[in-house]
Amino acid sequence: RIVTYEHLRNYSSTASLSLSTKALFGGLSGAFAQVVASPADLVKVRMQADSRLASQGLQPRYTGTIDALNKIVQTEGFSGLWRGVFPNVQRAFLVNMGELACYDHAKRFIISNRVCEDNTYAHTLASIMSGLSATTLSCPADVVKTRMMNQVAGKEAKFVYRNSFDCLVKTVKLEGIMALWK
Repeated sequence: RIVTYEHLRNYSSTASLSLSTKALFGGLSGAFAQVVASPADLVKVRMQADSRLASQGLQPRYTGTIDALNKIVQTEGFSGLWRGVFPNVQRAFLVNMGELACYDHAKRFIISNRVCEDNTYAHTLASIMSGLSATTLSCPADVVKTRMMNQVAGKEAKFVYRNSFDCLVKTVKLEGIMALWK
């Protein structure tokens, strides 16, 4: 994601990019990285779920990473390795938009306004701003993702949320906008 961001930034025809352009480049690089990493993320999530089975004395589905990859491809097809990629790409877009763009912009601001030199202090200040920005932007996506993953069918055997957008709208409508930062 960082390499992709730097390539996008460096290949841009404009010498000084706006914050919105950096945000777009950061988001796109995060989305691209998540698509590439999605099979590994899926295996990780499934093996974490298996650890709960093992702690209950039940037989886990997978014996290891390679076994998980093989079984997913055999039972769900090659495209099954990208199950759940869309909510993860949404989250990655927001996290990287806030993290990479804010870090780059803040560091350049700190150095160009002589707050400090290009040293550890500049990087630390930019990192703090970047972390706050990424967390603020990604928290709503994390809340929606968690609610989608944790939902259980209701009385009529229907899920509470049809999709991520439905979850977002219902959360805000029932609990208010601040519920997205729980």
